[in-house]
Amino acid sequence: MDVRKIVVIVEDVEVSRTALQWALHNLLRYGDLVTLLHVFPNFRSRSTKKLRHLRLKGFQLALSFQDLCNNFPNVVDLLQTKTEIVVTEGDQDGGKIADMVRQIGASTLVVGLHDHSFIYKMAMSHNSIASNLNCKVLAIKQPTPLTTTTITRKRSTISLPNSSTNMDFSQIEIAALSFPEVDPPRIPYQVCPDPHAIIWRKRRSRTRRWIRRD
Repeated sequence: MDVRKIVVIVEDVEVSRTALQWALHNLLRYGDLVTLLHVFPNFRSRSTKKLRHLRLKGFQLALSFQDLCNNFPNVVDLLQTKTEIVVTEGDQDGGKIADMVRQIGASTLVVGLHDHSFIYKMAMSHNSIASNLNCKVLAIKQPTPLTTTTITRKRSTISLPNSSTNMDFSQIEIAALSFPEVDPPRIPYQVCPDPHAIIWRKRRSRTRRWIRRD
C-alpha cells in the first residue's frame, strides 16, 4: 500500500483544529504521513527579531496541532501515522501553500474554511483549485452554533467564483443535528384489567326503621 501524504493547514482559528480532528476521525489510514503546514505572513518592513518571533509562534502553534494527533486514539499505535511540522514564510493568497503542497507531493490537502481563508483568494485567480494544488482539497466548515450538541457530518461539493466544481474539491460541512419534539405514546386506559381484582362492597340500606310506641 502506497504511503499517502496528507497536508493539514495550521492556523490559529478553531475551524483549523476542527479540520484536523475531522481528518483524524475520517481520513487517516495505516501508514499515512501527516504534514502540519503553517505559513506566516511576510511583510517587507520587518526586523529580524520580529521574523524570528513569528516563526517561533507558528512552530508552537503547530506543536499544539501535533499534540492533537498524538493524543488521538490509535493514530500512533494502531495506524502507525507519522506527523511532521513545516513552518515557512509566505504570502496570504495561497501561493506559498500551493508551492509547498506540490513540493511535498501531497495527495490530499485539509483546510479549515473561514471568512479569510486563502481558498477564496485562490479561487479568484485560478480556474481549478485542485489542479493548482495538484491534489484533492477537503475544506472543513465549522458547525453553526445551535442549542443541540449532537453532531452529524454532511459532505457536498461546492462551487467558488471562477472555479470549476469537481470531485477533487469538496466542502465537508459539520452541521448540528436537531431532533423534533415527539410526544410520549399514549397508553390506552384499561377499564377492567383484572375482574378478580375488583372488591365488591355492600352498600348500607338507607331504609328507615320506624319504632312503634304504645
